[in-house]
Amino acid sequence: MNKFSTILGAVIVFVFAACEGPQGPPGFDGLDGLDGADGIQGQVVEVEGVNFDYDFDANLFSTLITFSDVTNFEVFESDAVLVYRHDGVIDLNDGTTADAWTQIPQNYFLNEGTIQYVFSHTFVDLELFIDGNFDLSSLSTDFTDNQLFRIVFVPSEYAESPGFDAANIESVMSTLNIGEEQITKLDIN
Repeated sequence: MNKFSTILGAVIVFVFAACEGPQGPPGFDGLDGLDGADGIQGQVVEVEGVNFDYDFDANLFSTLITFSDVTNFEVFESDAVLVYRHDGVIDLNDGTTADAWTQIPQNYFLNEGTIQYVFSHTFVDLELFIDGNFDLSSLSTDFTDNQLFRIVFVPSEYAESPGFDAANIESVMSTLNIGEEQITKLDIN
């Protein structure tokens, strides 16, 4: 009986070990480039050569930037769009320099009065304005021609998180895990 059990056990092992069914369907591909735990990402686009047009009737300058012209990043209505204007280059204590960026809205107090850079956006475009409390037709081209902006697309999940500091572009880029080398740069001149 012991010999019979051993032979029967060996046959059962061989029968089940030899069974193989058809290969199942392949699994789903991963999300390329989205290494984060939740796949949320943002983007920074640097737009150089922005020129404003003067509207005499409204006494303001404006320019329109269509997102599809500067990026293929999909912007959702719930996403935050932040805009920063390049204020120039500053000297650091260690002898190096750094770009200075200021979040819009941004005010300038001139001898003639006050101007303000402001913007409005949809999920397809962004309109930048220069508004003021005096006749802007003689505003210096230092404010209207060949301007440099950074547009930051922030998924709503980040924009609504506690401690999110939208005023500081370096903090925003750090939160989104975007380095200088990942900024999309475009000259629209």
